[in-house]
Amino acid sequence: MDFQLTEEQRLIQGTARRIARERISPRAAEIDETEEYPHDVFEAFREVGLLGLTLPQEYGGSGAGTLALALAVEEVAKYCCSSGLMLLLSALPTHPILFGGSERQKQAWLPGSARGETKGAFCLTEPNAGSDATALESRAVRDGDDYVLNGEKVFISGGTVADFVIVFAKTDRDDGARGISGFIVPTDSAGFSIARTDRKMGVRGVPTANIVFENVRLPRELLLGEEEGHGFNHAMLTLNSLRPVVGARGVGLAEGAMTYALEYARERQAFGKPIAELQAIQFMFADMAIGIEAARLLVYQGAWLVDQGKHQREHAALLSIAKTFATEMAVKVSSDALQVMGAQGYMMDHPLERHYRDARQLMIVEGTSQIQRIVIARALLERELVYP
Repeated sequence: MDFQLTEEQRLIQGTARRIARERISPRAAEIDETEEYPHDVFEAFREVGLLGLTLPQEYGGSGAGTLALALAVEEVAKYCCSSGLMLLLSALPTHPILFGGSERQKQAWLPGSARGETKGAFCLTEPNAGSDATALESRAVRDGDDYVLNGEKVFISGGTVADFVIVFAKTDRDDGARGISGFIVPTDSAGFSIARTDRKMGVRGVPTANIVFENVRLPRELLLGEEEGHGFNHAMLTLNSLRPVVGARGVGLAEGAMTYALEYARERQAFGKPIAELQAIQFMFADMAIGIEAARLLVYQGAWLVDQGKHQREHAALLSIAKTFATEMAVKVSSDALQVMGAQGYMMDHPLERHYRDARQLMIVEGTSQIQRIVIARALLERELVYP
């Protein structure tokens, strides 16, 4: 068992670390306060080739893999969780095409995304269908050689800046999950509209949108894959494959929060000495480090499994464990780091209150902690996760 990163992975990690320190850290507070998508950060990612890490070289990517993406996200999220999400969004709307698209669709849509020429968004959640993803109300009805799409999607990260979206809708309303299909929808399609953007607690640099599809006519070549009814599987494979990367956002955020609080504790005087010398404070930092290291190993293992092609249903439990532990750890560490700083940590003069707000999103997105526990428990009961 080799825990060493490859030379390519170390290079990607170092590049992301440099971009995070030089380009993102000085902008992080402003990105949060203005709630505007930071196009300059996206451009920085594009310039150094961080947008196609999970895409094979034949489709314009680097083929570096999911672990490489997790490493980059971890570095960026130390300073700005929104920017970490931007990197994740380079994969979230492209993986359904990679996993389920036709060769023609892969050649048409993936290279532009890998080069940073286009942005995508992933549209699954609806007003009445969140954790229960099979309860979609959006409909795509055949009309000759076309489909006509009607429906509404909510909480769509990056929807306001996307050039295309991957939309999941019912093509057979009576066939449950097997009746769901995926579609590639250009955002300049007639009938596509942004109804509103959300006012969010955190991760404000990537707006989330309420998107409406009103009689959007789609030629058959925009149906994801060669036939109807496989959309749910494409969606689940995509979410499985990126759960460790959501966990990497949590690991990076926790590292950033702990590091900031630790530097503060080394300088802050109380009872005649730096508070870092107080055992009560030392134990808090020790617990933070324990959580971070455990989460990092789970996340790296999960990303490695995805790179081995192990992101099917039978592998989902370990990916869910990585996501759940890392995101819940991020909430705990950001809370404790803020506590170390006391009233100062509560103030917007410091990044801890932003880290705390941003961390709370991670337990909800791409499957809540409760949904992850259902996946884990099912794997135990069905003997997919066994401890002999």
